[in-house]
Amino acid sequence: MASGSAIQIPSRLPLLLTHEGVLLPGSTMRSSVDSPRNMQLVRSRLLKGTSLKSTIIGVIPNTSDPASDCDELPALHSPGAAAALEAVGRAVWPEAETLALIGTAALAVQVVGSNWPKPHYTLLITGLCRFQILQLLKEKPYPVAEVEQLDRLEQFTNQTKSEEELGELSEQFYKYAVQLVEMLDMSVPAVAKLRRLLDNLPREALPDVLTSIIRTSNQEKLQILDAVSLEERFKMTIPLLVRQIEGLKLLQKTRKRKQDDDKRVIAIRPIRRISHVPGTAEDEEEDEDHDDIVMLEKKIKTSSMPEQALKVCVKEIKRLKKMPQSMPEYALTRNYLELMVELPWNKSTKDRLDIRAARILLDNDHYAMEKLKKRVLEYLAVRQLKNNLKGPILCFVGPPGVGKTSVGRSVAKTLGREFHRIALGGVCDQSDIRGHRRTYVGSMPGRIINGLKTVGVNNPVFLLDEVDKLGKSLQGDPAAALLEVLDPEQNHGFTDHYLNVAFDLSQVLFIATANTTATIPPALLDRMEVIQVPGYTQEEKIEIAHRHLIPKQLEQHGLTPQQIQIPQVTTLDIITRYTREAGVRSLDRKFGAICRAVAVKVAEGHHKETKPDRAEVTEEDCREHIAEGAKTESISDAPDLALPPEMPILIDFHALKDILGPPMYEMEVSERLNQPGVAIGLAWTPLGGEIMFVEASQMDGEGQLTLTGQLGDVMKESAHLAISWLRSNAKKYQLTNASGSFDLLDNTDIHLHFPAGAVTKDGPSAGVTIVTCLASLFSGRLVRSDVAMTGEITLRGLVLPVGGIKDKVLAAHRAGLKRIIIPQRNEKDLEEIAMNVRQDLNFVTASCLDEVLNAAFDGGFSIKTGLEHLNSKL
Repeated sequence: MASGSAIQIPSRLPLLLTHEGVLLPGSTMRSSVDSPRNMQLVRSRLLKGTSLKSTIIGVIPNTSDPASDCDELPALHSPGAAAALEAVGRAVWPEAETLALIGTAALAVQVVGSNWPKPHYTLLITGLCRFQILQLLKEKPYPVAEVEQLDRLEQFTNQTKSEEELGELSEQFYKYAVQLVEMLDMSVPAVAKLRRLLDNLPREALPDVLTSIIRTSNQEKLQILDAVSLEERFKMTIPLLVRQIEGLKLLQKTRKRKQDDDKRVIAIRPIRRISHVPGTAEDEEEDEDHDDIVMLEKKIKTSSMPEQALKVCVKEIKRLKKMPQSMPEYALTRNYLELMVELPWNKSTKDRLDIRAARILLDNDHYAMEKLKKRVLEYLAVRQLKNNLKGPILCFVGPPGVGKTSVGRSVAKTLGREFHRIALGGVCDQSDIRGHRRTYVGSMPGRIINGLKTVGVNNPVFLLDEVDKLGKSLQGDPAAALLEVLDPEQNHGFTDHYLNVAFDLSQVLFIATANTTATIPPALLDRMEVIQVPGYTQEEKIEIAHRHLIPKQLEQHGLTPQQIQIPQVTTLDIITRYTREAGVRSLDRKFGAICRAVAVKVAEGHHKETKPDRAEVTEEDCREHIAEGAKTESISDAPDLALPPEMPILIDFHALKDILGPPMYEMEVSERLNQPGVAIGLAWTPLGGEIMFVEASQMDGEGQLTLTGQLGDVMKESAHLAISWLRSNAKKYQLTNASGSFDLLDNTDIHLHFPAGAVTKDGPSAGVTIVTCLASLFSGRLVRSDVAMTGEITLRGLVLPVGGIKDKVLAAHRAGLKRIIIPQRNEKDLEEIAMNVRQDLNFVTASCLDEVLNAAFDGGFSIKTGLEHLNSKL
């Protein structure tokens, strides 16, 4: 850079108002140009200029708000004097108290334009010398002012002050400047270049150059810019250099003390880069992190994890010590080690092996479920004889509301084990079971390992709820991921993707629940021991209601037995007329509705008796239920219902009608079977057993068979089998169509309908029902109104066995039917049905369709009766 005497700037300069900072002579700065006047200056002067003088502009610093509008400039046409600079400034510029009238003549070295996010230019400008504004010549399209150059070398050579006085200031400044540069790292190219500039530049140019380099505020730079006198400039700059030198000395002492501390603790932790002052919050956090790592390492060494897992943890803790805390992998590794320490590798609970106490506990918690409780007691007995029995995989299959999940809790309570429930309904990602690999962002262990961490022992009871509702997606098949978990021969070495080491699951007692086994993959079903949990009988529901449901609802609603009484007769009314389900969930909700209605009466203080006439309640209601074949309490055991108003509110049928509304279910079996062509079948659904009506009609046509009611392929095939068998045996049973022909489809169309058409129906159990329905249609005889049937058929008339016999029998019992026709090969399934239900029903086992038809019609359906019916037609 040349000296001030060699610099000659034009007397007229375009003005550029900057917000980024203060440009001093000898320094370089980038400035953003986005205001209209400044952009016009760049387009007209800098981009179209052809000479060197056209690239010299005047830079005026502004410390006001950058968003202020600097385009509204009033004109000034009178010359300004040095004594009136402040007044001239206020006349020339808006907000003059924030602007300077002394600026820097600068050379535009580079111009870069951009249109994003809005049109603007970026200038690279280098300061040349100072100037002061004498007069504003024009405002548009950009301001141009008449200026006077201030930095001239002749001012220094012809000064009146003695050279000795200026020389002392210059030497003092130069000494501080050299001391400052020597405190910096000379290996940095910019520091080495600055050292060369100190030797090559004139002394009078050094204050501006160093002020622009050291850490100073814009206000201090403005003061240096306004210091036209060289002596004043030296005096103002020397304190700035001293301040910077003291700051560097303090920083060096801090670094040295920190390095000494690191050398003393190098044996226990690696040296980290020091970027903060000791005693700050960062230093305290680092010390806490180090203490946590030391404690974590101690926990790893004292843990009882297997040798393979211990090797992995020791390796990871070594990597963690050498890893900076700023790395993302630091937190991932630390979380992994904390999980490994928290897992219960060898921590377990001791089973309570008291068979008698377990039997009492199961009986108190759950009524009925004899088969299920028997299996649990068998498991306990084997554990009592052999302690290292691997946990079995039990699968409770039954309709909703029968207590599958609560039985799992009771099993854990019986064993004295921790209980953890994992809901699998809707899970469609195998990572939920096996976990994510640690290479992924946000990776975490699977639900199995996470559940073990939660319970804190390695032998809990895991309830895998709704295992039949697992999904499948692009992320894998979670049912396939469960194969290793639920295989007693493999799960002792279960490997979670997140842990990547084997964990022993053989001591975990897995209990799965499902509504049906149809949607469980065969490979997964093979690893589980299926225990059917059928629905409850009416008597069992009454016992469950009075042992568990009613006391629970009274407690939840703040009522006491002294405020409300629900007799067993009323409970039976709710079961038969307001709920039709295999479980007891709807029954529980009905009791809740009753308790809420009574709570309103109690809160209002209106304790009104609902039925004052005791004889009317007991005798008539009981006689009605006895006629329906229901088990009721005797008249002598009925509570005294003729009570004063202040006594408990008694819930009877009239109160039920007021609270729950009219009965939802009425016995309509006899009404539906009052004409030929209707029969009752039994169906199994995931919600329990159901009765199913089958209706048929014939009409003139072309021999077509129409099936309606949302039937599956199996049901359609059963219908075709039934019509084929009847056509082949029409002469044997003397069956004719409406025109009297033994060809049942001769000029006749048959329509077979299964009511409740919105419900999809399929399964191999409706064959005998369809045959009976069509036989009734063609013979004109009514099927018995108290008979239901189930079974599949062959083309030769054999009756094949079906499943779900217990659920179907309970559905028929709920509907009030008396005779049930089942396949002969299903006779063994009747042993699972309670004795009181079997006593109320008449079971007929059939091996062929002849036996089915004889049992379904009054007087049988033999060849003799067929001939008699044919003669009556003729």
